[in-house]
Amino acid sequence: MTRSTSILFDSPVAKIRALKALIWLGACLPLLRLLILGFTDNLGANPVEFIERSTGTWALVFLLFSLSITPLRHWTQQSWLIAVRRLLGLWMFAYACVHVLTYLWLDYSFDWADILKDVIKHPYVLVGASAFLLTVPLAATSNQRAIRVLKQRWKTLHQLVYVIGVLALLHYWWLVKKDVTEPVIYSVVFAGLIAARWRQGLNHRR
Repeated sequence: MTRSTSILFDSPVAKIRALKALIWLGACLPLLRLLILGFTDNLGANPVEFIERSTGTWALVFLLFSLSITPLRHWTQQSWLIAVRRLLGLWMFAYACVHVLTYLWLDYSFDWADILKDVIKHPYVLVGASAFLLTVPLAATSNQRAIRVLKQRWKTLHQLVYVIGVLALLHYWWLVKKDVTEPVIYSVVFAGLIAARWRQGLNHRR
């Protein structure tokens, strides 16, 4: 490989493209897995619950991935990493949409009266719905035009991601009845990311 070719592949643009390709591949695999399990009738005794749990978990995972970009950029001194944060956030929204659609369509067949009863009966549904609704303005403003129009307000708006994280974790905790291993792990990771970002902000102000 020549020196010019090496520089081309080591450029930030090339790294961004490669990482985005990996994110797309990784994000599509869980959906492909669900399709394969569905076609082979291997979604378990309660297929709808299996899909809801899987897509909800992946929405939370991508939320944590997106929150990890800023600390990771700081630790590695690789500023180009910030270019993939928006893509991770959009995949979080995509999985959240599938999660909610599964609940509304496959679980309740869009029976709004029964859905309302379920929301009243189970607070974790209300908390989850609140988290999802807060993701809508973030997804809608994840473009350059919104950044130019909103300016400083864009950053303020996108700080809702912390509220979404808390609500999503609370939704998970209330949903899981016995084995809380996964909620504990995700909560620790979330707390660690928040602490890292807070420390970075404190150092920046100093």
